[in-house]
Amino acid sequence: MRRSADLLWGRGRPGRRGPKAQLSLERVVEAAAALADAEGLAAVSMQRVAAELGYTTMSLYNHVPSKELLLEAMADAVVGQPPADTGEDWRASVLAWAADIWRVFAAHPWLLRLQFDHPPLGPNQLAWLERLLRAMTAGGLTGLEAMSAAMYTVSAVRGMSQVQQDLHRSVPDATDRRRAEAEYQRVLTSVIDLSRYPTLARVFADPEPEPDAAPDSLPPEIEFGLQRLLDGIEAHVRRRRAAH
Repeated sequence: MRRSADLLWGRGRPGRRGPKAQLSLERVVEAAAALADAEGLAAVSMQRVAAELGYTTMSLYNHVPSKELLLEAMADAVVGQPPADTGEDWRASVLAWAADIWRVFAAHPWLLRLQFDHPPLGPNQLAWLERLLRAMTAGGLTGLEAMSAAMYTVSAVRGMSQVQQDLHRSVPDATDRRRAEAEYQRVLTSVIDLSRYPTLARVFADPEPEPDAAPDSLPPEIEFGLQRLLDGIEAHVRRRRAAH
């Protein structure tokens, strides 16, 4: 974690005199992120990034010690600083945060494929967490409660984003996706045994139509879940205040 923090926060970088170096950590990260956006995470290697920049692989190691650290720097760079919170109250702030990070995942699908062995440490990712925790604490949660609720929110949005991206990758066209979903429903209802799966049969026999959502907004199913989480937080805070 210390190596990650040093890289992401620019600690320990030697100062330079004279002309500005042509190659920098920022240029390496920018090239690697552009490669991931264009071709996916599998395309990113130290050798490939070096070739894109016109340098040797060893030149890159002067700025980022390993591919793992490069991936961390890429993640922090592409999320950027979070948009300003424009929510009218804490609930609106949480939902706005979720919609904003949803758009980031949609713009950079490879972010959802990254796995690190420690929580986020970069300045941009911490700024996103700060914004979400600020909304949660404004709702009346204590520090540990706010962190727990924030982690549930992050996990929900991240998980649903990955499900949606997997579907879009397998069926890119929206019209084809609707047909695939309808076909799935027909096949499923044909194999469901009413005595064994009575609830499934009831749900799929008469599904409610999903409301249309803007392409860059939260899907109805994730917003419904988040709204219920926020309902629970409000009820929890009310009970605690009533007890005191």
